[in-house]
Amino acid sequence: MNKTALEFLKSLVAAPTPSGTEQAGQRIVAAYMARWGAAVETDIHGNVHGVLNAGAPRRVMLAGHCDEIGLMVQFIDERGYLYVSAIGGVNVRLLPAERVIIHGRKGPVPGVVGVKPIHLTTDKEREAPVGKIHELWVDIGAKSRKDAEKLVALGDVATIASGWIELQHDRVACRGFDDRIGAFVIADVFRLLQGKKLKVALHAVSTVQEEIGLRGARTAAFRVDPHLGIAVDVGFATDYPAMEEKMVGAAKLGKGPILHPGPTYNPKLLAALRSTAAAQRIKVQIQPDPRGSGTDAYAMQMTRGGVAAALVSIPNRYMHSPVETISLGDAADAVRLIAAFIAGLTGQETYA
Repeated sequence: MNKTALEFLKSLVAAPTPSGTEQAGQRIVAAYMARWGAAVETDIHGNVHGVLNAGAPRRVMLAGHCDEIGLMVQFIDERGYLYVSAIGGVNVRLLPAERVIIHGRKGPVPGVVGVKPIHLTTDKEREAPVGKIHELWVDIGAKSRKDAEKLVALGDVATIASGWIELQHDRVACRGFDDRIGAFVIADVFRLLQGKKLKVALHAVSTVQEEIGLRGARTAAFRVDPHLGIAVDVGFATDYPAMEEKMVGAAKLGKGPILHPGPTYNPKLLAALRSTAAAQRIKVQIQPDPRGSGTDAYAMQMTRGGVAAALVSIPNRYMHSPVETISLGDAADAVRLIAAFIAGLTGQETYA
């Protein structure tokens, strides 16, 4: 991966961006887009719009959501323990004994999710599934509610304290690649398009609140009113134990970004992306998606009178966990694919 792009990605995934509190990450995205000549604006919901060649009559929208799943402080008891609720699809089974960071108004506050010692659990307790999220507690070391409230307030968000880890063969693990890697891709497209004369208007949008209902993409797509839209998100890698390829289709790390046939995605646009990949000698994988997509592609497809939409996915192991794992090469190839596709558009294409 390009060194400048890699530095951008590392800074982006280090920022806390639970749904509704994406500002820290969005500032990083906005600065990176502007670096490559995009006109940048942040809308009322916090979506960051980067635009090139705004006056062209045909509009292309790229969308990658900057928000991640997280936790919110819901209650503080008399002893100073915090109780949290989920922001998005949090896997509660993974929370006991995790380290967390509460992002308070006075700065980050470290904490741990408490757990009963194994020595004191009964056989029945050991066999029981993890309880409800409201039964778990976060210990920040406070002596009382009043002591805790000096640092933490109701409504503060928290993230798992799990950062960037480099594995073998260009694999990296980190919390929140879903979908800061998508926001990275759509922003890094500007780097490859720098100096090129486009025949379409490019609107790349780092969207917000995808994890709680595709909210940012819905309003951004209505505003942009694109003729075609490409969402970039993570897809299910199946190259590890416990994954069933027959359920979702095979996808492996390091074998290229994923393209998706299915009712959400325009077949002509899909064919055009496959053709571009072949011309650029970029490997792609195919993973059918017969359902209504739970990604920003669905929000774009359903806006106004309808939009020709496609989804480009980065294969991701261990989705919605603190150790999401991707291949940097797959992300770089997604940038190359989308940039080449946009550069090759004449503005006369039709997708009906």
